[in-house]
Amino acid sequence: MPKNFVSNKDETVRMFKNDFLEALSRVHPSVPLIIYVPVVVYVLYLAVAEYSLSFLTILGLFVFGVFVWTVTEYFLHRFVFHFKPKSQLGEKLHFIFHGVHHDYPSDSKRLVMPPSVSIPLAVLFFFLFKYLIGSIFVYPFFAGFLVGYLFYDITHYAIHHFNMHSKFWLEIKNHHMRHHYLDPNKGFGVSTPLWDIIIGTNFRLKKEEQKAN
Repeated sequence: MPKNFVSNKDETVRMFKNDFLEALSRVHPSVPLIIYVPVVVYVLYLAVAEYSLSFLTILGLFVFGVFVWTVTEYFLHRFVFHFKPKSQLGEKLHFIFHGVHHDYPSDSKRLVMPPSVSIPLAVLFFFLFKYLIGSIFVYPFFAGFLVGYLFYDITHYAIHHFNMHSKFWLEIKNHHMRHHYLDPNKGFGVSTPLWDIIIGTNFRLKKEEQKAN
């Protein structure tokens, strides 16, 4: 099996000559929580205090938002992060967005999405969902969508830096590790292998590996 990473240590490569841009590309794993947990609380507050939505309505839309995130995660990872550009500029952009993570998979400062990327995406998705489901129902839905995103980001960090002991977490970790070290063209789900199983991009394990798991 060919080696498909540069370093498996907690180290990285400099991506930008400009110190400010370089700093923006490095993110502590707590940053998404600091930014988006208050947003989740606020939009849930609006759903309850401003629009008086029932508990079941909020719960249903929240769960639906988490579900939509799992779909979004899969397709973003597969078709955006693993897009194969043909131009030199495209290759550079691909490396910045995702290629660096595959070359340096254990770099602790490049395991969660930087705010310079996640905030514009969050704003874009919010207005898209507002258009699709309305200016009231969007709030509990978006809360669920953001919680799904946070689960993805923190899970991704944990996969690369925490020791997993339970069968559930080990399976999630092993699924993502196979994406890095076995075949980067499969296993696009990070927080869940659900869509890999449904769409057919899951790994076909040998009987010996299945027994070991």
